[in-house]
Amino acid sequence: MAGVYTEEYLKFKFPSAPIFIGLCIILILIVLAIIVGIKARKADYKKPSKGLLMIVEWAVEKLDAFVSDTMGEGFDNFGGILLGVIPFLFLSFIIGITGLPTPMNNIAVPLSLALVTFILIHFTAVRYNHWKYFKRFIDPFPFFLPINLISMWAPLISMTIRMFGNAIVGWVLLSLINWSLESLSASLFSFINSGVNQIFFVPIATPLLHAYFDLFSGFIQTMVFVFLTALFIAQEKPEDLDNNVALATRKEVSK
Repeated sequence: MAGVYTEEYLKFKFPSAPIFIGLCIILILIVLAIIVGIKARKADYKKPSKGLLMIVEWAVEKLDAFVSDTMGEGFDNFGGILLGVIPFLFLSFIIGITGLPTPMNNIAVPLSLALVTFILIHFTAVRYNHWKYFKRFIDPFPFFLPINLISMWAPLISMTIRMFGNAIVGWVLLSLINWSLESLSASLFSFINSGVNQIFFVPIATPLLHAYFDLFSGFIQTMVFVFLTALFIAQEKPEDLDNNVALATRKEVSK
């Protein structure tokens, strides 16, 4: 009974390997954020930044410009959210290059990221529409309520399945190709001791496959997630609000 209890306790106590790797990535990013914060406080703003602080400042400028061009006015702090999401998402996709488990292979990770987007979408809708937010669930007629309630979850489900599906497909293809190359190598070099005869073909194809399925695919999925998040959230802002802001700006300029 003691052995069974210990095994069950360990299963409950420790997360799965992909979740653990994801938590490690978050911890690393937190440490880097603290270091950047310390450097920013001690920096002399009369001199150009260097090293890590320069990279972060460049990233902040690019993200703020992206938010301004894509989402318009009213999302001044959204660049800071993306600055935390983008590195975590990209590292979660490409960490498989090192041989470690990929956090995106556990559906809880892409679901958590999509849930953040889902919450921000409806938070923005409530922020700008107030009580009118609930009117969307009975448009154009009240009997559309069940359909509207179901469609509300579409962004959460689609973004989760997209990230999880791409990660799983890459992992399955790489595993199948590696197994095929190991089997081919073992059959051709069967005269060599078992275990060693499987490694001759794998190093030839694996780097190129990892470059595509991890680096390129991870970059594309990160960009798709960021663009969809920005668009989904920005569309919750009423169009007349942008028109009012533009009109007010023109009046200020004319004065």
